[in-house]
Amino acid sequence: MTIDVDGLLARRKLKRRLTFWRVAALLLVVALAVALFGAEGKGVLPHIARVNVDGVILDERDRVDMLDDLADDGNVKAVIVRIDSPGGTVVGSEMLYESLRKVAAKKPVVAVIDSIGASGGYITALATDRIYARENSLTGSIGVIFQAPEFSELMSNIGVKVNEIKSAPLKGGPSPFKPMSDEMRQSIEVVLDDSFAWFKGVVQKRRGLTAEQLQAVSDGRVYTGRQAIGNGLIDALGGEDEALDWLDKEKHVDKNLPVVDAHEDRDIPFMTKALSMVLGDSHLADSLSLDGLLALWQP
Repeated sequence: MTIDVDGLLARRKLKRRLTFWRVAALLLVVALAVALFGAEGKGVLPHIARVNVDGVILDERDRVDMLDDLADDGNVKAVIVRIDSPGGTVVGSEMLYESLRKVAAKKPVVAVIDSIGASGGYITALATDRIYARENSLTGSIGVIFQAPEFSELMSNIGVKVNEIKSAPLKGGPSPFKPMSDEMRQSIEVVLDDSFAWFKGVVQKRRGLTAEQLQAVSDGRVYTGRQAIGNGLIDALGGEDEALDWLDKEKHVDKNLPVVDAHEDRDIPFMTKALSMVLGDSHLADSLSLDGLLALWQP
């Protein structure tokens, strides 16, 4: 059997070259990631940060800490807030609003409403310098809601009773085990009205609406982007491209800067974050509980 020595050597040489370029490509990717995010996940090159607000808004301390980091990061030249949320708790929406206002005090912040930015999602948008929405995005739903289930009739039908001892008539109410009393309803309405007044005050302050205009848009309904333009709830129709153009023209932030997703775990080392993406890290259980007053659109 004749061995093609030249061919064998050529194949080995080709294999070594392929291995070299594969390793070089991997090192290049890692170098770029480290250059962009830094060893601890923070940006070390000038960029525009994208904050994604998706799903139900809760009082999330990690998100507040991440926004504080963005406010203090000199390499973050502007922030785009992409919103796809029907809202959430009033407290969670308030926390997010206040955190974004702190960022906006130091650098330009612009909102882009995707499918929906209603109720608490709209409160989020109000914290920014300019609000964009698609023509058919849903926004608005200015209002507060309180819901409490009641199973008294079902319990009566199956013969179940609950014994209760409490210090005052309004303690522990409303109860799912009995109908809501008029006194309890009135006490909740007082709290609800106070939160609603806060919500309307934020809208009026940020959007510059007259009392009549505010009253017209504060009945809890949602609006399309086209409608929201007409009633002063948003500034313009468009998406992220339009937001970048505005940052470039009005705030002198180069629209060609890289747009980097900001994560709530920005201080976690880069490789640790990569492993967590593979292994999985869910906060689903936290989102299954909604306590307190809600700024939430529920179709």
